[in-house]
Amino acid sequence: MSHDHDHGTMPMSPDSMYNNSMNMNDMAMHMTFFWGKDMTVLFDGWPNGRLGMYILALAFVFLLAVAVEILTVTPSIKPGMRPLSGSLIQAAVYAVRMALAYLVMLSVMSFNLGIFIVAVAGHTVGYFVVKYRAIAAVSWAADDTPKF
Repeated sequence: MSHDHDHGTMPMSPDSMYNNSMNMNDMAMHMTFFWGKDMTVLFDGWPNGRLGMYILALAFVFLLAVAVEILTVTPSIKPGMRPLSGSLIQAAVYAVRMALAYLVMLSVMSFNLGIFIVAVAGHTVGYFVVKYRAIAAVSWAADDTPKF
């Protein structure tokens, strides 16, 4: 009985084992974090090695991460609202938040260190905004004078 089965694995070229990247049809796919603007984020050909587009990609991922954190605050259900409509609104907000979170995750999977840093920074800024607003609302409710 032979146990030598080919499971359809693609052998890695010797060059790719040394620089931690795979080359699939002339498209380098990094397997470790790296610096640089020559990469692809979310869409084929974007940012395409252009510095301006790379900066735009960084800003886009930052804003996506901020939006994910801000959307963690679900819309409040108003008294007298129908249960079905309130549930649908909350489910729609949750669906948008999950879609944005997956886009951030896919961006980070580019293994670009700049993308990773702005994703973490965006989540941090979004979390800060949410918590600041919550603490400020409690503070303002307890005392009429706002404290900064």
